[in-house]
Amino acid sequence: MEARRTRNTRGRNNSLLPLRRSSSTPRRLSNTISCWYCDYKISAFNEPMLRFGRRFNTALRIWFSIGVGFSLTALVVVILFLVWELATALRLLPGNPVFEHFSGALLFGFFNPSGYGLSLSLADAAYLLFSTIISVSVHEFGHAVAAASEGLQMEYIAMFLAVLFPGALVAFNYELLQLLPRLNALRIYCAGIWHNAVFCAVCGMALFLLPFLLFPFYIYGESPMVLDAPSTSPLFGYLSPGDVIVSIDGKHIHNAQEWMEMAALIDKQRFQSLNNSKYVKDFGIVDGRTGYCVPNSMIKGKQRLHLTDNPSACPNDLTAFVSIHGFDLSTLDDFSEDGHLNGSQTGLCLNARDIVKCNKCSAEWATTSNSDGSNFTCPQEDTCLSPVQLPDSAWVEITYLSSQSPGCLKYGQNPYLDSNTLDFIRQDCSGSFVFIGDVVSMAHSIQLTAYQPRWAFPLDAYIPNVVERSLTYMFHVSLTLALLNSLPVYFLDGESILEIALCLFTSIGQRKREKDSEAYSCPGMGPWPVTGTGIIQLEL
Repeated sequence: MEARRTRNTRGRNNSLLPLRRSSSTPRRLSNTISCWYCDYKISAFNEPMLRFGRRFNTALRIWFSIGVGFSLTALVVVILFLVWELATALRLLPGNPVFEHFSGALLFGFFNPSGYGLSLSLADAAYLLFSTIISVSVHEFGHAVAAASEGLQMEYIAMFLAVLFPGALVAFNYELLQLLPRLNALRIYCAGIWHNAVFCAVCGMALFLLPFLLFPFYIYGESPMVLDAPSTSPLFGYLSPGDVIVSIDGKHIHNAQEWMEMAALIDKQRFQSLNNSKYVKDFGIVDGRTGYCVPNSMIKGKQRLHLTDNPSACPNDLTAFVSIHGFDLSTLDDFSEDGHLNGSQTGLCLNARDIVKCNKCSAEWATTSNSDGSNFTCPQEDTCLSPVQLPDSAWVEITYLSSQSPGCLKYGQNPYLDSNTLDFIRQDCSGSFVFIGDVVSMAHSIQLTAYQPRWAFPLDAYIPNVVERSLTYMFHVSLTLALLNSLPVYFLDGESILEIALCLFTSIGQRKREKDSEAYSCPGMGPWPVTGTGIIQLEL
């Protein structure tokens, strides 16, 4: 966060001129090192920055004048937001969950877009650190350029580490800053917030245009591709990096966001099925949402069990199924009105990997494409079977394209394929498997990207993901930094902006400025809290 403080200097000439320090007598900067704080000061950019500001001072003043308007608007919005939060906390106004969720996602969406957990991985921490450094640099560059356009040379740039938090600052001579007109000083203080806002907009525009910029090299939004399936993931061994997820429970998936949303929807439906579905006492749930036309020849000779038995009666690699008719749960064989068995219903222990290859027969599949041969009625030689699900688990069928199959590898070097060829590829590469368990944790256990490379090069698939995540983190961090510095709080930019703005607006109509010692005094306010000969520091 931006702060303002002074450091008294002793033994220095009180003269305010010259504005540029003689290069023959450079000032030696002392770096600070302690157990909780260290910094590194740089003065090599002082002269180049001043020359740049003086050369384009007219355009820069117009640019930063726009920033003044934006920063004052942001200041008002932040103050209104604080008043709203205070009134909500005191129960003077009703809370708005939608607004709270939106504001949290806008500022801190990089933690997890779906809101599942707040932990950061090592890679996320690296992205956050990189984004913080870039956003802070953009902020301080704004202060430095704005000061240079006003003819004020900075003393030095410093990068620091306070405990574990990185930051940067620019230092100016406070007496010289005091001599500037209020509007000129306001441009300097608003420059950091303005640059962060512009940088945030640039990152957002880059995210929007990224699919178009990468179109010659990547396919975007067709299906998500697996970047990583760690050994801790329940999908480890089923999905590999480079595999493409086509659908989940028959619903086509286009990107990682749809993957997360579909997992959350399935989990929600699982809870609803606890009340709406036929519950097999001490065993599980039969909801009819998922059904398969299983040939009678596959059923013959299979192990049968009474559904009142413990689910462990089926071996570990087999799953219990029961027959359903007409997709109406009330017609389940041998079920009474209260959902309990009449005493004769038995289930079948079958291999789920074989069952998912059969056509679908439940009404839920009617909302999806039947290009895979799905039917909604079974022929006479088939039986419609539905899996029995445990209350704390969900049955999810995942269809994918394997990147390791020979049928896929032979097309890997061709960037442009017609629709007929793609159909052949799907037949050669397509595979399905069933996941039974916590579908939400399963969805978060793998890393996906919406970009598929047109050519197979090492690390080629990771480039869009790195660029996209970097832009996303910089967008959120820069926006957070701009809004935090708009707060009218001591040590933040918002405090100085509010104070100078009040002085400026209350002194409209004055033709003469007050004396230098009272340059920033306002009626009823007194002088600035920063006084004396020193250096003003704008820092994170």
